[in-house]
Amino acid sequence: MNAGGDAHRLRLLENGEEFFARVNEVVAAARSEILLETFILFEDKVGRELHRHLVAAARRGVRVELTVDGYGSPGFSRDFVSELTGAGARLRVFDPHKPLLGMRMHMFRRLHRKLLVVDGERAFVGGINFGADHLADFGPTAKQDYSLEIEGPLVATVRGFMRTALDGDGTGERWRPPRHQQDDPVRFVVRDNRRHSRDIETEYRRAIRAAREEVVIANAYFFPGYGFLRDLRQAARRGVRVSLVVQGEPDTPLAQVAARTLYRHLVEGGVRVHEYCRRPFHGKVAVIDGEWATVGSSNLDPLSLSLNLEANVFVRDRAFAADLGARLRALLERDCRQVDKARMPPWRPWHVLTRPLLFHFLRRFPDWAGLLPAHTPATTVLRPADGGRG
Repeated sequence: MNAGGDAHRLRLLENGEEFFARVNEVVAAARSEILLETFILFEDKVGRELHRHLVAAARRGVRVELTVDGYGSPGFSRDFVSELTGAGARLRVFDPHKPLLGMRMHMFRRLHRKLLVVDGERAFVGGINFGADHLADFGPTAKQDYSLEIEGPLVATVRGFMRTALDGDGTGERWRPPRHQQDDPVRFVVRDNRRHSRDIETEYRRAIRAAREEVVIANAYFFPGYGFLRDLRQAARRGVRVSLVVQGEPDTPLAQVAARTLYRHLVEGGVRVHEYCRRPFHGKVAVIDGEWATVGSSNLDPLSLSLNLEANVFVRDRAFAADLGARLRALLERDCRQVDKARMPPWRPWHVLTRPLLFHFLRRFPDWAGLLPAHTPATTVLRPADGGRG
């Protein structure tokens, strides 16, 4: 699918079945370079298949650079590491820490991006991790998610960002977007803890405020700031059809509890809230007015909007928005239940006190989060003898 004329070629990939097949095919055909960043790489059937293709690529002389997050990917076997590094691939772990009493404690400021660039010709940006839980045969807890395959000028932008991250501390915070991207119909936007701390949220809110007909947001972990909620309600009040898809079968129950505290405020403001009930929803996508869309790694919660390192692609193209919009409408019609007053948590007298406190927290959280220790992450390059991090 072309976007912005013939310059950009985009392909929406839904779930692991589509995503893993394309990634493995492209990696298997790589000639010179593979740059890969992911939050989660599990040593299961998905991770082992990717590992096999990366090792083969490295052995035939392809430069292979793989970065995983130390919290999301807590450990590999010694053989897994030694085969990669022994073949010549470079494996980095972003901010690794040893577990404390068997628990991973360093959950803030994670590398949550999912990026892949092969031969500087093809890029993948989205929300799908490398784990078997993104495949339907995993069972009822298999995740629903999306990624984007890209050809064209934007690939150089994504590659430039990844090279900046590799040459630095892994955050990519020294990267500056190309000037031409401001007017481009397909844009690569990151969130970091320095100059780009609000960029993804700003793109969302700008599009919501400009919406004329319809806003559809499907996001796994929904607990945004007060201003974001206000923009959604104001859009609904001026006649825009605003639909929100969140988890009904959560992989993280606390995320559902948090989102449900917002239902009454949203529904009373005219927002249609839907819970996806077929399986855990892990997507981070949206369509506005049938011409604006986004696919990426950023949730709409405090971790993604205020702490983690994220990356989204924003697209202004009717054909692409129609494709994503059709898929989301199918979810709404087939697998979602709409939240009405009967399904909302009952009102209690103490809500007179707790609701203002909740929205005060939402309003101030980004500023408070900025006060958390912004340590410089230690991105470790593993050697053939390394492995078994716990």
